[in-house]
Amino acid sequence: MNTGSDEPGEVAVVPDGAGASEGPADDGLGSRAPEFVKRRRALHLSWQVGVFVIGLAVVVAGIIMLPLPGPGWVVIFGGMAIWATEFVWAQLVLRWTKRKVTEAAQKALDPKVRRRNITLTVIGLVIIGVLAGIYLWKFGVVAPWRIKDQ
Repeated sequence: MNTGSDEPGEVAVVPDGAGASEGPADDGLGSRAPEFVKRRRALHLSWQVGVFVIGLAVVVAGIIMLPLPGPGWVVIFGGMAIWATEFVWAQLVLRWTKRKVTEAAQKALDPKVRRRNITLTVIGLVIIGVLAGIYLWKFGVVAPWRIKDQ
């Protein structure tokens, strides 16, 4: 075993629990319920049901807000965060989402990607402008539902 020392006979000493894998606790996964709730199975199960129902209500409200005015995606991720206080699968989904959003933000800051996005935006605006000009040249400012046999 290499302990970083040249002295013969030295042995690395590991404190209790420092080298052992503690499972979900060492990477922050698992229930964040209070200890008195975790100690009683029925209470913990009802706690999990309550967290699930509240999280579900928030996620459904976010889904409803997607087509309606409101911060739909923010509310959906808020519901996922509520679920993540109790469920490992939600914690893993949130970690994956945070990683992907961070990667996308870093990618968007790349000068080549920014230049490409600006170029595509300008091209799109020019196309929209040309189509609007053709429409106005052909029909004028009259709304389409008021066009009389032209």
